[in-house]
Amino acid sequence: MERRNTKDIVVGSLHLGSAYPVAIQTMWSSPLALLADNDQFEQMLTTLRTYATMGCSVIRFSYPNRDEKAIFTRICKESPLPVVADIHFDWKLAMEALACGAHKVRINPGNIGSKWKVEEIVRCGADHNSAIRIGLNGGSLPHALRQGDHAEGMVSTALTYLDWFEKWGFYNTVVSLKDTDPDVTYRAYRDIATKMDYPLHLGVTEAGGIISAVTRSTWVLGRLLADGIGDTLRISITDDNEYEIAAGREILRTVGREQGGVRLISCPRCGRASFDSQAFLKKIQNRLLQVPADVTVAIMGCQVNGPGEALHADVAITGIGNRIYFYEKGILQQEVTAETAEEVLFARLKELSHAQ
Repeated sequence: MERRNTKDIVVGSLHLGSAYPVAIQTMWSSPLALLADNDQFEQMLTTLRTYATMGCSVIRFSYPNRDEKAIFTRICKESPLPVVADIHFDWKLAMEALACGAHKVRINPGNIGSKWKVEEIVRCGADHNSAIRIGLNGGSLPHALRQGDHAEGMVSTALTYLDWFEKWGFYNTVVSLKDTDPDVTYRAYRDIATKMDYPLHLGVTEAGGIISAVTRSTWVLGRLLADGIGDTLRISITDDNEYEIAAGREILRTVGREQGGVRLISCPRCGRASFDSQAFLKKIQNRLLQVPADVTVAIMGCQVNGPGEALHADVAITGIGNRIYFYEKGILQQEVTAETAEEVLFARLKELSHAQ
């Protein structure tokens, strides 16, 4: 599957565009003020490192006021991931975030105010070798376009802003066109993909909890990615960020845009289960996402499908009767307990990662 050809955009140490892997993003969900406490700040850095090992490439922070300038500057210096500042309304905040060291700012030029204010941000971005995302939402279109087709409105508005940027000599730009309506989002991305060659940030905005967000995002982003459209993405979920990263990776793997990592096979819990595979998987799933090995792992609850699925997996934990067993390549290796299963599984996954 060929990717849509795009410009090469630089965001800190990360490159975005058709020549590079599709990058997964998430957004920090707590106020910056909490990070004034050094212990909280260090915990944040630990969390970002975990996000990175799970497959996240970019982290975005809201930058709503100048009181957090010192904190945000420290984040930009110490973050293990490129940092994006999310800016609304105040052009001076965008410039300040860039001065703090933000590798990219996300703005909607339409809510920044006068065109000259947008130009100031763009020139500041150029001075700091930073990127800018033109981030449009259907709900924040210019008033004259809100009653019409949001897909057409977002595309025409984005093209206008891109024309501004190019006239000011700025090309380190990413574009996103998000709407709460999946069909509107899909049509907008399909349309603009044929009209410019900047990288596209994919997402369905305000998509809800895990079930609705993953369903909507898979329907929209899966089709776009399968057609070669999309260079970075965020699965917007009203829940923990780990779910956003996990969902993003799974979509990319499913459509063939990402290789490696754990492919998971697990059964839904039923009355036959002698091993609580559901609880076990919930306990280990974030650790699984941090395993770099290209392996298939099966977590099965009973003898009906457990041994059979173990044949198709590199490693497997399965319950049979009142016992739990560890398999490798379909061959029984040892009996384990509910308490030791995790240790045995990850010890072997570590060895497989080193071997690859």
